Amino acid sequence: MSARIDPGSRTALQIAPGHEEIPRAAAPLVDRFGRVVKSLRVSVTDRCNLRCVYCMPAAGITWYERSELLTFEEIVRVVRPLAAAGVGEIRLTGGEPLVRRDLARLAGMIAAVPGVEDLALTTNGLLLKEQAEGLVRAGVRRFNVHIDSLDPRTYVQVGRRDGLGRVLAGLDELERLGALAIKVNVVLIRGVNDQEIPRFADLARTRRCQVRFIELMPLGAGEAFEAERIVPGAEVRARIEALHPLRPERPERNASPAEVYRFEDGAGDIGFINSVTEPFCARCDRIRLTADGMIRNCLFARGDRDLRPILRGGGSDADLMRAVATEVDVKGPGGSLDMTAIYRDRLPRKMWQIGG
Repeated sequence: MSARIDPGSRTALQIAPGHEEIPRAAAPLVDRFGRVVKSLRVSVTDRCNLRCVYCMPAAGITWYERSELLTFEEIVRVVRPLAAAGVGEIRLTGGEPLVRRDLARLAGMIAAVPGVEDLALTTNGLLLKEQAEGLVRAGVRRFNVHIDSLDPRTYVQVGRRDGLGRVLAGLDELERLGALAIKVNVVLIRGVNDQEIPRFADLARTRRCQVRFIELMPLGAGEAFEAERIVPGAEVRARIEALHPLRPERPERNASPAEVYRFEDGAGDIGFINSVTEPFCARCDRIRLTADGMIRNCLFARGDRDLRPILRGGGSDADLMRAVATEVDVKGPGGSLDMTAIYRDRLPRKMWQIGG
């Protein structure tokens, strides 16, 4: 991975012929509320090998055409000037990113970009065991593995596909490889998997990982029951503390979405991402690049900007930065601040089309 850029350096990056040079010390991207963009979520595909009930319909999905997806080279074209502007944290997402062919090659291309300090991956883990070593070798240093149940039957109920054993084997492989950070993401649905809170707590107590409970958000296939089945993070924490003492930990970084607690008697820790009941919009430092080339300033944004005309029409890297800066400038105070309206109106893009 590249070392952090010296803010005083004015050495220009080497840009592909025909494109403008972007200085290493390019001005940071700051929105009108003073939030500095440091993190980019890159969705590499809208396709997924699960059909989680809160995210996707069971059938009838229209996928993007292959020609609509950004190529690896186009993704790197976006990452390069952003990294020069201080956006050094890159996370690969989907859909399910591991269904994108040769993903390790893309990871290596991004890891080699000057200014990229941290490369992470969010996955459902079904293909992780086979691809983990290549991804680690390419430069991925943090893995978020999504597991909504540790019970095989409930896992199928939520994801509409089998495969829990494969996911757990993927976790084992990450530990064998010595991956720097492993997080297990759990979306709780009241009456479906919230009875497994103690099992997930035990997973964090016995393995060196962070289990993160994520509140159910209205970004899926439009089930009317979503709002009623939220399990607030405060309730989850109380249920765990009734079994095991917890102590608060300092966040990894100020913009981290998770409130983290460590067990007094365990190996790992617990994180709570309370997107609905305790929005963290005021400290958000993220923007998103969708698989079809749209830059989004917020997960709950009602619009986005298509970068493909710039990428495929001879635009410069400076043109890309102007387009991204425009979206950052119009970012609102927070998409999560009025969840009632979002649950009522829904969003035109769903989670698998945006990227986790």
